[in-house]
Amino acid sequence: MKKKLFVIGGSLAGIGLIAGLIVYFFVFNKPHRNYAEATPDFDLKAAALFEEFRTNPQLSSVKYNGKVLSVTGELNAVEQTDSLTIAVFGFEEGMFGSEGVRCTMIPELAGEVVKVAPGTIISLKGLCTGYNDTDVILEHCSLEK
Repeated sequence: MKKKLFVIGGSLAGIGLIAGLIVYFFVFNKPHRNYAEATPDFDLKAAALFEEFRTNPQLSSVKYNGKVLSVTGELNAVEQTDSLTIAVFGFEEGMFGSEGVRCTMIPELAGEVVKVAPGTIISLKGLCTGYNDTDVILEHCSLEK
């Protein structure tokens, strides 16, 4: 009886280990999407994107969230913190600073946008993650050439 329970327990442990390895390799260990090389789903002016989200956030969220966007506009500022570089297309002054489109840069590519002078027309490509009632947020952004 003990031998039978030992065999069943060992079999279940082996199946559990194999299932865990499958989940790890196919779910947690899958490669991330390369947003710098991705083809944009939409090519937009930054001002038009901001206005669209400001006037109808629900419809715009359904249309753009989770999509790769190419956004062109006049760079107002580049904000840098410890590990983040954020390019800002500002259109209005709000209570907490400029409101517009904020693009969080890919860390390895952030140096390119830091060199760009404010007031320059640039195009950035990134993943739209939503609107927070003041800014349209793009993440994993890169400077298009």
